[in-house]
Amino acid sequence: MSRVCARVLVVDDDETVRDVVGRYLGAAGHDVDTAADGVAALQAARVTRPDVVVLDLMLPGLGGLEVCRALRADGELPPVVMLTALGEEDDRLLGLELGADDYVTKPFSPRELVLRVASILRRTAAVRTPSPVLTDGVLRVDPAARIATLRDEPLALTTREFDLLAFLLAHPGQAFTREELLSRVWGWEFGDRSTVTVHVRRLREKVEQDPTAPRRIATIWGTGYRYDLQG
Repeated sequence: MSRVCARVLVVDDDETVRDVVGRYLGAAGHDVDTAADGVAALQAARVTRPDVVVLDLMLPGLGGLEVCRALRADGELPPVVMLTALGEEDDRLLGLELGADDYVTKPFSPRELVLRVASILRRTAAVRTPSPVLTDGVLRVDPAARIATLRDEPLALTTREFDLLAFLLAHPGQAFTREELLSRVWGWEFGDRSTVTVHVRRLREKVEQDPTAPRRIATIWGTGYRYDLQG
């Protein structure tokens, strides 16, 4: 499998973490910029336009969640890999709600982080293999252009939300467990299943007429989720 290289912004107030992560990402062929706090991270992101942001949640001053909100307010949120501590589950889930794509729990393996970044980049590479446009009535998803519309209005989806929607719509009527979705959409062989739950909830808010009574993305109790065509 070919390697996708990109510009990565690493944000952490720990100089050692910045140095180690930067060296591992650099060895993988990426161009790496670093920032030690939230304000510097926003300044760097506006100048360098990173392809991926590796973001510590616990930053001095402007915290990681606030950085996520600010990046989102600036326009399209780049893919974000959060760095979190073991006791930060609520913040991690909120980060996913805000549009972060992935997370790594401290202490972490730099090699694992590089693999997580690579997984994201493979899904957001500029050169993509042609894929058929997927439709369900008024919902249209173009995987090659990475554009999704509902009633001809563009949907504001994060990277993982788009990938999840495209995958489910490409397999209508088929139920998938959370573990299967983690593997086939996220590329994880292990991970927190709540990640899938959060992304499904966010998708329902964007594609369902009534997110509390979803018709497109159905919950299959004891299994996971299934996409039911409405068109």
